[in-house]
Formats: sequence, C-alpha cells, structure tokens
Amino acid sequence: MEQISRIGMDTSKHFFQLHGVNAAEKVVLRKKLRRKEMVAFFEALAPTVIGIEACGASHYWARLLRSFGHEVKLIAPQLVKPYVKRGKNDGADAEALCEAMSRPTMRFVPVKTAEQQAALMLVGLRDRLISNRTQLSNAIRGYAAEFGLTAAKGMAHLDPLLERIQADESLPVAARELFVVQAKEYAQLQAQIDEVEAKLKTWHKTDECSQRLVKIPGVGPIGRLC
Repeated sequence: MEQISRIGMDTSKHFFQLHGVNAAEKVVLRKKLRRKEMVAFFEALAPTVIGIEACGASHYWARLLRSFGHEVKLIAPQLVKPYVKRGKNDGADAEALCEAMSRPTMRFVPVKTAEQQAALMLVGLRDRLISNRTQLSNAIRGYAAEFGLTAAKGMAHLDPLLERIQADESLPVAARELFVVQAKEYAQLQAQIDEVEAKLKTWHKTDECSQRLVKIPGVGPIGRLC
C-alpha cells in the first residue's frame, strides 16, 4: 500500500469509514470496514496520523490506535462541519476529518485516559443523583404544603420539615406512611451522593491535572472535574 500521510476516520457502532491521503495530498485510501476489520487494519498499518471526531467512544479508539503506534487527533464536531464538501454521509465525514486535521490552526481535543473517563462517570452519576434529590425534595415540599406544612427554600430546611411532618399526628395515616417512604428515599439519595463525592475527592488528590487547578478561585475539587 502506498505510504499514507494521514487518515480521517468516521466512526459508528459497527462500521468505520476511512479516507486517507499521501504526502502529496492525493487520495490513496477509501475504505469501509467493520469493527474487527478496522482494528486489524490499523494494527498492521505503518504508524500514521489519524483524525477522529470527538464523540461517543472516540477516546477509547484513540487510546487503542495509539497503542498500535499511531498518532491520533480528536476534533470537535463543530470544527469538522465546515469541511464537509457534499451531502452528509460517512464518506464525506471521513474526508472532512482528513482535511480538517491538516489545518495549522485546528484545535484538537485532548485524549482522556481510562481513569479520567471513570472520574467523569462519577461526575455524571453525581449530577443525576442530585437531580433526583431535587425532584424528590420538591415533591415532598409540595405534598407537605397541601397539609399546611411549609419550609424555606434550601436543602438545609428539608430535614427539619421531615421531622415536623413525622411529629404531626394530625396528618392522615396514609399521608404519614407515604412521607416516611419519601424520607427514606431522600436519605438513601443523600447517602449515595456523599459516597460519590468522597470518591471524587479521593480521585482529585491523586490526579496531577486536578491538583494543578487547585489555585483557581471558587473552583472546588468536584468543579474541576466537570
């Protein structure tokens, strides 16, 4: 095969479209491969530069291709779009990636390590748990208000509200039982959030990049990960 200078690769779950050029910018590769075929192809290919759109699983593919000796550049989708010359399809996207990565002013996305992606999973889990907690606390406040029990805004005021609800014997038995269920769910959510935040803080202490950001005013350990 003629020496390939760089390759743009459009990724998907099952098929991968490749577009490669040589040092003279002549197209020397147009190929569509299945997942296993793509891995075998790059494992056997002499080291080259590969451009991939920064999207789902792109960091995984970047790490894998780097392990074969290739240089991988991730490009944000919005920076690739201007280079699409024809109707959007896998071939056109791969060609656009190949061209975009050649631009001297192009900005690339740093490839995340597996450990960094695991930390981002924790951030995502924390966000979801906090969203669930907010939704539940709003529901509790709304139900309590129907019985004349109110509390100021803020998470700090919810536990006292739950205590007042528990102590109010004028509430119907069914309502008291349901408030108990909600209180238990709230406590479980808070315990999960505390556990996730503890893991994030532990990760922060061991991550060099996160430590370098420690002097930024108003940014805590968890904020640095987001």
